[in-house]
Amino acid sequence: MDVRVDEKVAIVTGASRGIGEAIAAEFLRSGASGVVITGRREENLAAARARIADEIGDRDRLLTVVARADDRDHAESTVQQAISEFGGCDILVNNAGTNPAPGTLSDVDLGALEKTWSVNQLGPILWARSAFNHWMKDHGGSIINVASVGGMRPTPVLGAYNISKAALIFATQQLALEMAPMVRVNAVAPAVVKTRLSAALWEGGEEAAAATHPLGRLGEPEDVANAVLFLASEAASWITGAILPVDGGVIGAAGSLS
Repeated sequence: MDVRVDEKVAIVTGASRGIGEAIAAEFLRSGASGVVITGRREENLAAARARIADEIGDRDRLLTVVARADDRDHAESTVQQAISEFGGCDILVNNAGTNPAPGTLSDVDLGALEKTWSVNQLGPILWARSAFNHWMKDHGGSIINVASVGGMRPTPVLGAYNISKAALIFATQQLALEMAPMVRVNAVAPAVVKTRLSAALWEGGEEAAAATHPLGRLGEPEDVANAVLFLASEAASWITGAILPVDGGVIGAAGSLS
């Protein structure tokens, strides 16, 4: 099955590296007519654009926008830029997230907790509202949220982060209900993927970290990008409100293998 997003326009938040960059590149390889990537720093976005352009051989279909994930005005203006530059906003990937704030809920820094919840919970709703109101409610579309297996079960030390991803999973299902039938809303739930964001979970102990995944390896950004491409494409046209673990078996297989 050739999974494509031909002639679609996509926005990928938090795409200056890692999973977001891989998703943007995969959309371009798969026929997107335009991809907008966002991030907090101009220099990081420029570097990502150069890497993607070198890989894909096409710079004209890629637009970078400095935008914060939890800023309503940034969400509104970015969606409008996508429409102005490329003629639409057919796909939104809410990939931006914060570094986990370590600690138990009884002692985690409250400032870090508030920032985590603002970016991981409020942010995707702001971007989904903007995409829906400015384009998707009239033209249709697909929204994919990047959640986490942490949102599907409690784990030590990462409670604040896990709660934010659990909220994102519920928001995915709520938005799928509210935005149907014009818009499909789904989520992917990765386990540990080898990115800078998750480095504290695997650097210096990759073999041990990999051993906690039934498939025996950590994820790569491309593993998540492939799943997101599927959910964004017409191959998933009868799927909405789904949470797809991309986790090497951590959720589905771990219990049966123990």
